Amino acid sequence: MKKFFSLLLVGAIGLSGVACGKSTPPVEEPAGEDIVETEDVGETDAEGAESDLVPEEGAKLLIWESEGPEQDWIEYVGSLFEEKYGVEIVYEAVGSVDAEERLVQDGPAGIGADIFAAPHDHLGSLVAAGLVQENTNTADRIKEDFMEAAYEGVDFQGTVYGYPTAIETYALFYNKDIFPEAPQSYDEIIEKAAEFNDHNANKYAFMWDIANAYYTHSFIANGGGYVFGQGGTDKDDVGIDSPGAIEGAKEMLALKEILPINSADAETQIIEGLFDEGNVGAIIDGPWAVEGRKESGVNFGVSPLPKMANGEQQPSFSGIRVLWLSAYTQYPNAAKLFLDFATSDEMLLKRFEITNQIPPVKLLAEADEIKGDEFVAPFLEQANVAVPMPSISQTQYMWDPYGAAFGTMWNDDADPEEALKTAADTMRSAIESETE
Repeated sequence: MKKFFSLLLVGAIGLSGVACGKSTPPVEEPAGEDIVETEDVGETDAEGAESDLVPEEGAKLLIWESEGPEQDWIEYVGSLFEEKYGVEIVYEAVGSVDAEERLVQDGPAGIGADIFAAPHDHLGSLVAAGLVQENTNTADRIKEDFMEAAYEGVDFQGTVYGYPTAIETYALFYNKDIFPEAPQSYDEIIEKAAEFNDHNANKYAFMWDIANAYYTHSFIANGGGYVFGQGGTDKDDVGIDSPGAIEGAKEMLALKEILPINSADAETQIIEGLFDEGNVGAIIDGPWAVEGRKESGVNFGVSPLPKMANGEQQPSFSGIRVLWLSAYTQYPNAAKLFLDFATSDEMLLKRFEITNQIPPVKLLAEADEIKGDEFVAPFLEQANVAVPMPSISQTQYMWDPYGAAFGTMWNDDADPEEALKTAADTMRSAIESETE
């Protein structure tokens, strides 16, 4: 690992800078001495010049992050940061999806976090509520050195707010005893179903969480459908009932022939159990599911999503895990310095080691320990064609009607055009009501 960092720093001077959901099981306390030379970490900003950030006298930072491996990483980074800068780091377990609501209450009371973790799709509501400060110290580095999806995930109307820590999406898990090689297209899956499926025995070549818009949007996106226009930022351009979306839905419905069940019987927990039992050949799931499949003993592999009829790899939603600078912090310099430190190349690669979450830095994605991991590399490949979930606050109006549309199409043979239009109109009405 030391050798890798030496080569990394020679090839990319200054990138280290000073400066999401479900998670894998906790790991043991990491031993960092063989990983990072602390005197080489956090000395410079993204351009290689000495940082002018100086912690406020008496600074003490409260950080909210989820329990599990994310906590292990925060505590690891915090111990190095505290040793180097003399700033006390206090960790509190607050789930990333809960942090925004918690800060609304605790921030004004002066007991909220200085830094907190929340998914990128909270960005619009975080800004609208005045809960976060903009990123004024590493915005250029994020734009230039991070994956495009990561940059887009923390950019709001031309201003960068967050500090991305990981990128994740979903992919295809396949049983190697059923599919010796990863299926490259849905045509291959349909062919396998002809010999493998047994409805009475609850055996199917392929399953996924049909009524979950997070997963099924990938079919819509392949047809050219989208949630909001202008890269997910235009609330007045709802595109889930566009012509491309309708075509994508029709192709998705063709799979009903090999999966003739109610969508309620294809929820994630159910399909993971059937997959572990060897009753399902392939499923769509995320990196958080890898450890569970390993523990089950099933002989499985992971690959990017199959190609659809147009020959294109099926795009997926991507999510960005992000650390945010609270608008209520009394120690902005110390907090920014920590955020720079935590999102340096060294600390993000250490995060991968602890959490198995892919660092969103382009250079780090080429590291052997990431590209060479059979259960990580496929998610990285899929992430390159993924589209970030919209981060504007109006995204909250999408999930329920969009998921319900897939359910009615699948279960009740609703016309795709009518079902998607109903969902889109529901979204439009909710958005319009905001301004009334």
